[in-house]
Amino acid sequence: MSDFVVGIDMGSTSTKLLVATLEGHQVLVVSRRSPWTNLDHGRAEMTAAQAIAVVHELAAEADARLDEGYRIVALGVSGMAEAGVLLDAEGTALAPIMAWFDPRGAAQIMATPDAFRAEFPGRTGLPVGPLASIAKLLHLRDSGIALVGTTFLNVPEFVVHALGGPRVAEYSLVSRTGLIDQDDSTPWQAALDVLGVDASILGELVSAGEAVGTLSDPGMPAGFRGAALTIAGHDHLVSAVAVGATHTGQLYDSMGTAEALVRVLDATLPFAARERLAHAGINCVRHVIPGKYVLLAGTKSGLLMRRVLQLLGITDAVGRARIDDETMALPVLGTVSDAGLAVSGARNDDGVLKIVAQSDGLSPAELFAAALRHGNDMLAEYTVVMDREVEPPTSTVLTGGWSSMASVVRSRSALLPEVTVSTHDEGTAYGAALFAAFAVSAASFEDVAETFLTSSLLTPERS
Repeated sequence: MSDFVVGIDMGSTSTKLLVATLEGHQVLVVSRRSPWTNLDHGRAEMTAAQAIAVVHELAAEADARLDEGYRIVALGVSGMAEAGVLLDAEGTALAPIMAWFDPRGAAQIMATPDAFRAEFPGRTGLPVGPLASIAKLLHLRDSGIALVGTTFLNVPEFVVHALGGPRVAEYSLVSRTGLIDQDDSTPWQAALDVLGVDASILGELVSAGEAVGTLSDPGMPAGFRGAALTIAGHDHLVSAVAVGATHTGQLYDSMGTAEALVRVLDATLPFAARERLAHAGINCVRHVIPGKYVLLAGTKSGLLMRRVLQLLGITDAVGRARIDDETMALPVLGTVSDAGLAVSGARNDDGVLKIVAQSDGLSPAELFAAALRHGNDMLAEYTVVMDREVEPPTSTVLTGGWSSMASVVRSRSALLPEVTVSTHDEGTAYGAALFAAFAVSAASFEDVAETFLTSSLLTPERS
């Protein structure tokens, strides 16, 4: 019998399931598009049932491809933060999952008391806005859903619960709800009061990699049932761990639908520093690594670049390769200045693609170059603010789907220090598998990670 661990990435664009040995050798990866329903005004949602159905489909495919007699001994789930499921006492989902970039809740969070909004950045380490889960909870309350007696689970937490685990809240995910005091990682009473609930709206607080139950879902293959369950945590942080970007001198740039800059901290920063950072759009929250914190700055650069390519009729790898070559033929900044062609909208509190063209002779490559230029401008703003609070980084690890394009790597290399590109295609799912291995090990996380990450990262044993 072969024993394996599984990592699941509940991503914004796709959902992935990765199987690995307990030593970290990747065996196979299966993937599906995340089943969002796109609505107007930047809204997107999926049902809780759809989210679990995708996990069932991926597990069934993995089961069909694995040799007979295998056993999954542990399963870890990572994925997007700020998107989750509101459950009633019986476990029924009371509303669809709203995507992290969905703007619903913006009006409600801005209508909270002035004193609450003034304290929010320094207390939670987050900006005031619709991304923090509290805004979406306020939206649900105002839409007629009673919050008392409910539990809010971030998407990875919900998946673990649906597979047989309890209702728990992992520190890196719950840090992004706006309900946690970053001084001591406990529920913030003022936020609970604004919602009109008590701390039971969150599950029991647990660390990434902590075993939290056993997989018992009858919808999963027999080889999966009985596996230890764990929440791996926030996807950007998990993928950073998967490529070894865990040291204070490193900058980690994860380029997916969201682009995230991650800096590791040995402890949280003081209230005043968190406040300054949050006002600049930078989070100071818990890491998935036990006892660590991070500075996390996010933009919607990947979302805007995707929409630029869609406008250009580019929806496949062949089209992306063509526009990549054409953009590489231009100077790194393009040949048209922002005065002639400008892209904007990448701020996390925006996300609306805006193109202003005031010049003739424009081309698809010039438009993509303008999107890259705008992404760099956003990152430059964030790095200046970060460097005022902590020592500047000396190196950068670049990863994520967009890092496969040479033009993207060139653009970010013009701004960030000593850029290297991660060669691991499925960092988040692989990192989730690492946390699954830790969940069933008696060794320290550092020792498990060292063994796991020095295994074969480049070539899957099965394609």
